[in-house]
Amino acid sequence: MTAQDPAAAGHVQKGLEGVVVSETQLSDVDGARCQLIYRGYEIGELVGKAAYEEVSFLLLNGHLPSRTELADWTEQLVTRRALSPDIIQLMEQLPFGNPMAYLRSVISIMGLADSCAEDLSPQALRERALDLIAKTPTLITLFDRLRHKRSMLGPRPDLGHAANFLFMLHGEEPDPEFAKALDAYFVLLAEHGFNASTFAARTAVATQSDFYSGITAALGTLKGPLHGAANTKAMEMLMEIGSPDQVEPYVQKTLSDHKRFMGFGHRVYKGEDPRAKHLKHFSHQMGAARGELQWFEISERLQDAVWQAKKLYINVDFYSASLLYYLRIPVDLFTPMFACARTAGWAAHILEQLGDNRLIRPLALYVGPRDLKFAPLDQRSA
Repeated sequence: MTAQDPAAAGHVQKGLEGVVVSETQLSDVDGARCQLIYRGYEIGELVGKAAYEEVSFLLLNGHLPSRTELADWTEQLVTRRALSPDIIQLMEQLPFGNPMAYLRSVISIMGLADSCAEDLSPQALRERALDLIAKTPTLITLFDRLRHKRSMLGPRPDLGHAANFLFMLHGEEPDPEFAKALDAYFVLLAEHGFNASTFAARTAVATQSDFYSGITAALGTLKGPLHGAANTKAMEMLMEIGSPDQVEPYVQKTLSDHKRFMGFGHRVYKGEDPRAKHLKHFSHQMGAARGELQWFEISERLQDAVWQAKKLYINVDFYSASLLYYLRIPVDLFTPMFACARTAGWAAHILEQLGDNRLIRPLALYVGPRDLKFAPLDQRSA
């Protein structure tokens, strides 16, 4: 170890906080300005204006599509939505446990079944990216229908990405406003810099492992409650509170028990998560449409109470919880919904990593003992 090595100098950045490990053209998570930028576009320029199909094209191609490019891109996604009979048969046989573990397992097996999985050429990687962006909604909705013993619904080629998801989940064509709200959610969560799951995906493929390994590494990482599963925990918190008049007692008890408020705080943003205000808007809109503003009102009152008590800002998970609940998404599918949105971002990062690859190999500062001497077995203490 040389004197120039950070570990030799004793500098440890726990959790790699503040460490810049690579360059990227995909997104900028600007903590100081509280901005999120996709390929040069601040997120407010895209949400509610560009559909998820356009944003996924932007992330993977570097520019917003022309009318012709969007038509071709959308057609490619639509024609890839359906699952093969072998995968459907496999899904029927797997145990219906944790939805994220199930999704991770199915995508891993899809990689095993893909005879071209080891092809890391740019064109082959793009094919797999399109495939999983298109198929992930089908995997999630089929999982839910199978576990509830409901008949399988094939994808609707005449519906957009978000509307088709709601159709396959609920069995009826959704109201356009509900589809628009889910589309906005997908756009807002499509990409977010070198977060834990994205970094896991890049680390996996940096070894020149296959595309599916990168996605399954990302899914395994997203599954954790400190990352993707925080949205589920946020909704469970709202359900525990139950009504707006119980917010203050809940806040006081949580403070006295020294527990966390889910959906608050962020490792990068120094103020409010720039996605949160858009999710708040759509949560209120969907609550009003349902005629059940209870969950939005609890959220809004809790946001104010926690700010008064702790000066904590909300993050992306906070209002996404009530929004997804208003869309009748089962609570344990909230994290798979996150994955459904983020697949485009993960795919773009995999392509970017392999486009200029270097094995990711950080150092560690050893703090254990040294110069120990071997003792024969009969001389060691119990």
